[in-house]
Amino acid sequence: MRWLFLLASAVALQAQTGRQVLLVVNGSDPVSRQLGDYYRQRRAVPPSNVCVLQTHTGEEIDWQTYVVQVERPVEACLQKNGLRDQILYIALTMGVPLKIQGSGEKWTAEYGSVDSELALLYGKMLGDKFGRAGPVPNPFFMQRDAPFQHPRFRIYLVTRLAAYDLAGAKAMIDRSLAARNRGKFVIDWNGTNGPGNEWLATAAMLLPRDRVVQDSTPKVLYGQKDVIGYASWGSNDGNRKQRWTGFEWLPGAIATEYVSTNARTLKRPPDSWNITSYEDRAHFFAESPQSMSLDYIQEGASGVSGNTYEPFLTGCARPDYLLPAYYEGRNLAESYYQAIPFLSWQGVVIGDPLCSLGKP
Repeated sequence: MRWLFLLASAVALQAQTGRQVLLVVNGSDPVSRQLGDYYRQRRAVPPSNVCVLQTHTGEEIDWQTYVVQVERPVEACLQKNGLRDQILYIALTMGVPLKIQGSGEKWTAEYGSVDSELALLYGKMLGDKFGRAGPVPNPFFMQRDAPFQHPRFRIYLVTRLAAYDLAGAKAMIDRSLAARNRGKFVIDWNGTNGPGNEWLATAAMLLPRDRVVQDSTPKVLYGQKDVIGYASWGSNDGNRKQRWTGFEWLPGAIATEYVSTNARTLKRPPDSWNITSYEDRAHFFAESPQSMSLDYIQEGASGVSGNTYEPFLTGCARPDYLLPAYYEGRNLAESYYQAIPFLSWQGVVIGDPLCSLGKP
């Protein structure tokens, strides 16, 4: 039976091509169309794997709009071209709506990311039913050794090709294609106790010692070189006062942080803006003082996770699964989704789903 598992793993690795990607473009947004064309050519995505929506260009939509203008058209694309089982990854382009507005309080009810909701579409096509309120357990969470395959895992792995502008998104794709397994994993605690820091410590233990830079004191790590992976508390580390890390990121580098609203918008803040506190409401950006996921892409990272609304710490991407999986050769999509506990929730993964460092 062992050889059957190894064969399945080999097949899964060989399947990581543009044929397994559904590329979703908002036909109403010129930048979305241009980025879709660029990615399709760079990753050899077949024309039949391109799904063009006609939907809002705003970031936040209601549930009815999501269902009618996003979910059902994506399902139709999959059904029309017989792609339901072949597709493993869905790549949304910038310009596709980002988040769904629900009812009640944002952290208890129906609010969530388009990306996280769309991940459930495979199961829905097989007849699975899900409630709108609250999170759905991610069946691929913590699956360190299992190849991502259908129908064993009844989800799609949804990522988003995005940056602050078209040039930045194209550069991110180019960096993904140049990824190699080298460089340092930077892991920055905030000097306190608790599960978040335990996950950071475990991530460091599971990576080669000579490839880890870590700090467990209140000090904040800035200006690191040759960075291939990064995990921290972001702006939730009270000692971090700078918006930019000043890192030199290697092609293929990824990042994650424990921050509630770092994907609240994909719009670019003013260059003069800096992270601040909740007491300093005069300097909020997009209704929050917290750090921005796309800042890492702007600095030179190739992937990052974020949250549209409040996910709670238990809903954030776990670095102790993310970084080891990526180091060991999982692609970007599988590494992040192995680390994300919930779907139909707040998570957004920015990056080329096929980006991989390869085996160490």
